[in-house]
Amino acid sequence: MPLARSVSVTSLTGLEDWEDEINLENAVLFEVAWEVANKVGGIYTVLQTKAKITSDEWGENYFLLGPYLEQNVRTQVELIDPPHPAVRRTIDSMNTKGCKFVAQCEEKPFVIGHFHEWLAGVGLILCRIRKLPVATIFTTHATLLGRYLCAGSVDFYNNLNFNVDKEAGDRQIYHRYCMERAAVHCTHVFTTVSQITAVEAEHLLKRKPDLVTPNGLNVKKFSAMHEFQNLHAQSKAHIQEFVRGHFYGHLDFNLDKTLFFFIAGRYEFSNKGADIFLEALARLNYLLRVNGSQVTVVTFFIMPARTNNFNVESLKGQAVRKQLWDTANAVKEKFGKKLYESLLVGNLPDMNKMLDKEDFTMMKRAIFATQRHSFPPVCTHNMLDDSTDPVLNTIRRLGLFNSSADRVKVIFHPEFLSSTSPLLPVDYEEFVRGCHLGVFPSYYEPWGYTPAECTVMGIPSISTNLSGFGCFMEEHIADPSAYGIYILDRRFRALDDSCTQLTSFLYSFCQQSRRQRIIQRNRTERLSDLLDWKYLGRYYMSARHMALAKAFPDNFTYEPPEETAAQGFRYPRPASVPPSPSISRHSSPHHSETEEDDERYDEEEEAEKDRRNIKPPAMTGPVPEWRRPPKKGSSEASTSSNASNASTPTMPSSPSDPSSPSSSIIEERN
Repeated sequence: MPLARSVSVTSLTGLEDWEDEINLENAVLFEVAWEVANKVGGIYTVLQTKAKITSDEWGENYFLLGPYLEQNVRTQVELIDPPHPAVRRTIDSMNTKGCKFVAQCEEKPFVIGHFHEWLAGVGLILCRIRKLPVATIFTTHATLLGRYLCAGSVDFYNNLNFNVDKEAGDRQIYHRYCMERAAVHCTHVFTTVSQITAVEAEHLLKRKPDLVTPNGLNVKKFSAMHEFQNLHAQSKAHIQEFVRGHFYGHLDFNLDKTLFFFIAGRYEFSNKGADIFLEALARLNYLLRVNGSQVTVVTFFIMPARTNNFNVESLKGQAVRKQLWDTANAVKEKFGKKLYESLLVGNLPDMNKMLDKEDFTMMKRAIFATQRHSFPPVCTHNMLDDSTDPVLNTIRRLGLFNSSADRVKVIFHPEFLSSTSPLLPVDYEEFVRGCHLGVFPSYYEPWGYTPAECTVMGIPSISTNLSGFGCFMEEHIADPSAYGIYILDRRFRALDDSCTQLTSFLYSFCQQSRRQRIIQRNRTERLSDLLDWKYLGRYYMSARHMALAKAFPDNFTYEPPEETAAQGFRYPRPASVPPSPSISRHSSPHHSETEEDDERYDEEEEAEKDRRNIKPPAMTGPVPEWRRPPKKGSSEASTSSNASNASTPTMPSSPSDPSSPSSSIIEERN
């Protein structure tokens, strides 16, 4: 299902057009992966979302090959007779030889075989050993050895010169590693999904990737820009209903001043950054309490783990909430009927007679049912490994027990979200839309679809410079934080310094007003064009052209772009003041949330400023206009000076630590 966004950037003026000069009528593309119609991880999303733009380019000459799994075929595959006559004859021939299902074309086609990950790499190796006339591409979405090393708490990125054979053998993956490495060295074109994974692959697989092919999404555009903001409000209301039930008896915080944070993905405690996130939440809890903040943060951990059922206390909370709702509706209906009858005869209602003893008894029973002497549960399910679970043990160590004094509440939901759940009946997309911030401080994340999905839905997110998504955004955006993309430094900082920086990001986000969050969501959503396959699909197109030129040099040529040529485009810093609490200005020293919400903000005008400022980055030569320092005496210099002199909120910490929250919460750049 395509993710939806609004029409805010109608044209990417800085994006270079890539003309397709290759005749594809006599070429065939086969894409091979274990996750074709077989959801295991992110590769499934890559293939599923990329299929439309690839089929638009190749038409009936595009084929996906994957494992035949009966259950998946029933739910995800529409069985039809192949329209291509050569494929039809091939399948008939294979069926006669006992295959479930060696093309028989009149004219020899140019065949491209694109293989994803080591599981599909066996076919690539055999194609080269048998010297088949096939142009091959191999894409690694994450190196096999890299994932194992990071899972073992190794200082990975500072020690990339491993004895790879020994490390693979020690982890009993040597044969799989050899297949992956052989596929990398046999293929005509080797690609990976991000610059950070390219560095990893060069050290572990001993070949530098020819191209980086970032992962994209299908982006569905709304006709009006405010629609995705309305969807955020609707989805947030559903999450608030769950929170009312989960925290019954302890609902002593204002839901209108409550922010929803979340982390989601595979349950890899360290790789996904759950460890540093929990530590930062404990520090955030302290800062909000000592500073007397009225903001409450409810944080969701959506990571599937081994459970046997829902937690009884969690189910009871939703039942109590529903009972209160039914009681309120029953009293409201009786009240409305009496009011109607009184007005019907021309009398003003006697308020002392509108509610009788039965109504008060009913309400007292409902209130009594909400009394609770224990804290709201941290986990929504019964964990099979409760005593050894890393998330729960860290929560116990940090003391995040959802007490009334805590300004940060934690909810661990160890199951994928579903709209049919009796506990939290929302699907993942709706849940993400209802949250305020996605936090993904991963240590090992070759790409990172979760922050990308947040961006498309206009939800700010925190990622790292060790994730493919974070590196991609740093490359394409001059000031990512101004667009709601916070990049945590986990590559060049110590763990404690990274945790301090993450705490700073979270605390500054909690200080934003509602209006500032709306502006930031608008800016975040405008970055969706960067992640659309209509743009990123061109990298795959370039890889195919390169493979054809290498495999069939007499028929195809490929000229790589010069290093000095501008590639893609780069978002400058927003033309207006970024949504930071450190530089908010008001007409009076005392302001209210209502006054702030009433200030004029024109989204069309804001988007148009960004469109005018988009410039292609030049590798050499003169500095682009948006990167040149302003001339002295100019209005730009004055604005820049004012922004740099603005005060920023501080937090108590060691003054000797430059990365501590005592420094600027959001760095102001000229």
